[in-house]
Amino acid sequence: MGKLVSTLFVTLDGVYQAPGGPQEDTRGGFTHGGWSFPYADEDFGRFIDEVFARPGAFLLGRRTYDIFATYWPKVTDPADPVASKLNSLPKYVPSSTLTDPGWAGTTVLTGDLAEEVAAVKERTDGEVQVHGSGALVRSLLALDLVDTLHLLTFPVVLGSGFRLFTEGAVPTAFEHTGGSVTGAGVSVQTYALKGRPEYGEFGLPEDA
Repeated sequence: MGKLVSTLFVTLDGVYQAPGGPQEDTRGGFTHGGWSFPYADEDFGRFIDEVFARPGAFLLGRRTYDIFATYWPKVTDPADPVASKLNSLPKYVPSSTLTDPGWAGTTVLTGDLAEEVAAVKERTDGEVQVHGSGALVRSLLALDLVDTLHLLTFPVVLGSGFRLFTEGAVPTAFEHTGGSVTGAGVSVQTYALKGRPEYGEFGLPEDA
């Protein structure tokens, strides 16, 4: 049974919209697309290569799927660790509007998200990887379906754009399982889902 592993890029103010390029996602008049590009150094590339050494399948939100499907099928170098996996492994897209996906190996999930994703995890050897797909990740976290979260925080504030954790997110606690900082200053942190948060109080000393 595969583990569900989410890899997400966010800014210091929590924006995940359009990290890869100016035209990637301009919803809401977003003009900051491509904000991750200046930080793509060797450390960053090494982490991405390590992630793409482990997938058994991909689970992608509809918008991320559309972005990927216009780019990665055109990258045909068999030595490219990202393209070779994305083009050859099964891809699953929860969507009620995607009916005829053109990217080979794509299955559209139209049923109950929890049941469908649990079934995908059950039949996958290796990781079921979610890349980007912030809205989908929020839904998966709310359903306690995420096993591991790789959160890459870039040292930039944008002030606008879609944020990963929004008002109304399900309160969730994580356990930090590892991390590093790239030479360009990207904080790469890995978390396991722990459950609901715990709460306490800092009291005054007894003799105060």
